[in-house]
Amino acid sequence: MNISEFIETAKTLNVLGIKITKDNETAAEWYSEAECRRNIYSATKSFTSCAVGFAVQEGLISLDEKLTDAFAEDLPDSIDENLKAATVRDLLTMCLGQEHGNLMGAQRPLYKEDDWVKMSLAIPFKYKPGTHFVYNNVGPYLAGILVQRRAGCDLVSYLTPRLFSHLGIKRPTWETDPLGNSFGAGGLFLTLSELHSFGLFYLNKGKWNGKQILSEKWIEESTKPADTDYYGYLFWRGECNSFRADGKYSQISMVLPDKNTVISLVAECRKGEELMRALYDLVCSKL
Repeated sequence: MNISEFIETAKTLNVLGIKITKDNETAAEWYSEAECRRNIYSATKSFTSCAVGFAVQEGLISLDEKLTDAFAEDLPDSIDENLKAATVRDLLTMCLGQEHGNLMGAQRPLYKEDDWVKMSLAIPFKYKPGTHFVYNNVGPYLAGILVQRRAGCDLVSYLTPRLFSHLGIKRPTWETDPLGNSFGAGGLFLTLSELHSFGLFYLNKGKWNGKQILSEKWIEESTKPADTDYYGYLFWRGECNSFRADGKYSQISMVLPDKNTVISLVAECRKGEELMRALYDLVCSKL
């Protein structure tokens, strides 16, 4: 597969590497530097979604559980009706009900509080859950916390035997909150190839080396549109019936089920929309 034209564009947008697999064969790859583990930023959220899937599969979590039950010991003194209505599912769709994004990258070093769970739940729930899309790290953070509490271990330890070991990913680094909990909204460090293997796992609907590891039903539910047409359960939706894990500066693993293809890249790109357009054009012209 000739991607030379895309590479020329990629160079101007600070893409560091790209890998394309089609029909279970490597179709193209290119690197501007040797692979190393990098912060995949918010692409981490899709791994948290995966962890929730395993927890649902194991009966540790129900998406219908009320947050007031799941976090009964962490609630503010005053609980508004919107918080009372929120469920675990609302943690995954960016329609939690809070007005602004919190626990974002520039905010986290400045918080005086160490208990981010109580802090997050005390933020007003202005909207009825499921009605307003607001990109917010609170949802995936609390989802990750719930998995950790129910499983009795951090997200790295939880996902290692269930996902990472199968995919050949040695124990990775993952950002933590001040109390040592894995930060489910960001801060996972992976190589391009490791991120790409995650996309392949989802393309294969939770099957790896012939073994069904994660429920195909969960893969389908979590990657289809949820409360909006462009977001599932911590996965972005896009053109050509695609879905993707997507992190700041364009750390991406895009799955195209209709084309039996995964395209992954790592970058230091400040022009994300331009890069996405080039990716979609590549899909249209070459696949």
